[in-house]
Amino acid sequence: MLHTTLVTLAELSDALAAARGRNEKRDLVASRLRALIPTERAIVIAYLGGTLAQGKIGVGWAALRDLDAGPPAERASLSVLDVDASLEALGGVRGKGSTGERSRLLGALFGRATERERSYLARLLGGVLRKGADEGVLLEAIAMAASVPPDAVRRAAMLAGSIPEVGAAALEAGAAGIARFSLQPFRPILPMLASPSEDIAHAMETLVEAALDVKLDGARIQVHKDGTDVRV
Repeated sequence: MLHTTLVTLAELSDALAAARGRNEKRDLVASRLRALIPTERAIVIAYLGGTLAQGKIGVGWAALRDLDAGPPAERASLSVLDVDASLEALGGVRGKGSTGERSRLLGALFGRATERERSYLARLLGGVLRKGADEGVLLEAIAMAASVPPDAVRRAAMLAGSIPEVGAAALEAGAAGIARFSLQPFRPILPMLASPSEDIAHAMETLVEAALDVKLDGARIQVHKDGTDVRV
């Protein structure tokens, strides 16, 4: 298998944004997941979900706005692993002079990127990636690519608190890979998601009777307790 290039993900992001139906988006993502080499799996799944494998790395819109990376590259050459290594280095910068060093590393990364790759990177780092694949689509695509029941993938992701981790395990070892995820104290679980439906008619046919209520936004917290150790 060949390494996944950054431009491939940029193209996939555009295709997902243009896709009309949920199943089309799922199929597009599943096809890409099947082609990944093991070291790329968690990274690509994180990117598809609009996040970084490293989490927060201290790069915001101000750094992107003030970036001077020179002219874009003429040919796409960045792989997903290249980008991940650069972001890992960025996230590790600490202490005196860290702002300047982050700017240097970020400029070096963008200096290797084409115009299309720069646009994708900026949206990914800025947290506004228009990917067209929400969390539910991503979980269904993982299930399809790994030949695992969707409910099993959703439950494992809830217990693990990490979709990339579960996705990588599912692609590596199928049902056996995700069976190891269980409820553990002090490991936050993801909120339980509603089961998706293609349309209202299908949902009503499945439920027969239903009640609708107003959804209130708010902050979710979890309290974990093990003996005398309690954490929020």
